[in-house]
Amino acid sequence: MTFETFFEEVKKTLMRADAGSIQEHLAYQFNITGDAAGTFYVEVKDGKLYVEPYEYYDRDVIFTCSAKTLRKIAEGKKDPIVAVTMQKLKVDGNIDKALKLKTLLPGKEK
Repeated sequence: MTFETFFEEVKKTLMRADAGSIQEHLAYQFNITGDAAGTFYVEVKDGKLYVEPYEYYDRDVIFTCSAKTLRKIAEGKKDPIVAVTMQKLKVDGNIDKALKLKTLLPGKEK
């Protein structure tokens, strides 16, 4: 799978998230390793969600993982905290803001 194909799939999943209740600014960069390697960002600004295939230099957190791991997290099939403890997801940056990723996952209780 190419990065472009993977990105469109993940973007479609993440765009179902309701960011309206989040009034603070969140900026996440995702570095995808292995198959479909590439970089994209997720930003919440003024209650709106943006997902774009670029690096984000003013980010709060960098998540690094495989496409398979991120797909499971985005679909709500794997808890991101469990992924970290299993060393499937690396997190660098503001941990408080990193934990708010769960509020953006479709199908998860807020």
